[in-house]
Amino acid sequence: MKCLMYIQTYHNLCCCFKCPWQCNAGNTLLALFLKVSAPSFVSDGFCSPEWDGIVCWPEGPPGKLVSTACPEYIYDFNHKGLAYRRCDNNGTWEQASINKTWANYNECAKFLYHYNHSHEKEVFHRLYLIYTVGYSISLGSLMVAVLILGYFRRLHCTRNYIHMHLFVSYMLRAISIFVKDVVLYSGSALENMERVTIGCKVVVTLFMYFLATNYYWILVEGLYLHSLIFMTFFSDRKYLWGFTLIGWGVPAMFVTVWATVRATFADTECWDLSAGNLKWIYQVPILAAVVVNFILFLNIIRVLATKLRETNAGRCDTRQQYRKLLKSTLVLMPLFGVHYIIFNAMPYTEVSGIPWLIQMHYEMLFNSFQGFLVAIIYCFCNGEVQAEIKKSWSRRTLALDFKRKARSGSNTYSYGPMVSHTSVTNVTLVTVAARNSLNHRCKARWVFIGTYRGNVNGKFSS
Repeated sequence: MKCLMYIQTYHNLCCCFKCPWQCNAGNTLLALFLKVSAPSFVSDGFCSPEWDGIVCWPEGPPGKLVSTACPEYIYDFNHKGLAYRRCDNNGTWEQASINKTWANYNECAKFLYHYNHSHEKEVFHRLYLIYTVGYSISLGSLMVAVLILGYFRRLHCTRNYIHMHLFVSYMLRAISIFVKDVVLYSGSALENMERVTIGCKVVVTLFMYFLATNYYWILVEGLYLHSLIFMTFFSDRKYLWGFTLIGWGVPAMFVTVWATVRATFADTECWDLSAGNLKWIYQVPILAAVVVNFILFLNIIRVLATKLRETNAGRCDTRQQYRKLLKSTLVLMPLFGVHYIIFNAMPYTEVSGIPWLIQMHYEMLFNSFQGFLVAIIYCFCNGEVQAEIKKSWSRRTLALDFKRKARSGSNTYSYGPMVSHTSVTNVTLVTVAARNSLNHRCKARWVFIGTYRGNVNGKFSS
């Protein structure tokens, strides 16, 4: 009984000094009172209780395997599992060659998953393959989209600047995921203690930041579209800096607070596992952005439905009206991140089996390919972008045709249906670009003026 009391005392002592959010005032006073006298309570030959960065280990008998429950304050752990640590015959905890506080947390990392090990490996390999392919396709398409919007000056406007910021946030999110996977999971998972370094924690912090910026730039897109619809006089450039601060600045604030608190109170592992309620420091702002964007989405859909009813007033074909509304809704859903509402607040440890499989496959598939969908909708299927690409291709084709004909010395020049056979080659192409930025809509017209001089069965001039 006395030993049990000592073990409980040491357990309280560890928790009070290392996990202050789990302690009450009585435990704190007890820890301060026993700080000096506590070492005398350890039984001879036994391994002393100590904190290994994750749990407080009780006193261990020599030559025995000691077990303790997986800590509940780590959100993603299997709280029904056990962690194991061996006390050697000399009364000291067995050490791995690279870390003095090594313990076996394999059961804790099973996430309440009840399938056999081979099936687990198959599922996780499939999930890894899905999001790797998805983020790779998204990264490539977003890079092309950014180059297109940046290359054509006539596409430079506030709306497309916001699109480019959103594209970059998706790209940084994908890159940070790939880097995090390499740093954290290149070797064995929990046994590979070499990953617990400052660099590893920096990688996880940057991943959290880029993830948060992605959510907030989706929010900025929603705010911008909502402002265009509901504000009569809306200055694009005036609010661009404000949108930029929301997209990049707000996430920097709460991620910095989270990293500071995590380093102070829960500096365990590589920060890739949740540490109790500390996760709410960054999850609450992200959830707030998702909820606000969902409200904006519903309001815009309401306005679209009202406009469609007014436009089709007196017409009998309501089926076409509903089709248009459904099409607009499906287009807006990935842009506003509506799918985040479904699973974003659902913790992984509260579901298992088939629901867990559905959740994970849905999230990995949609989250990884969302950047690709956004690039298609905002860039590749945009009429203005397509028009600029066609004009650029036409100019390039004409220029190459001119050079080829000039080098060959041919007297025949073909421009679509018009063919001019000239005896004297004197062709000048002047391209005039007229910018028209009314209502900040990035629309431009191109004027091609061709001057041809020569003789076609007489004289022809234009």
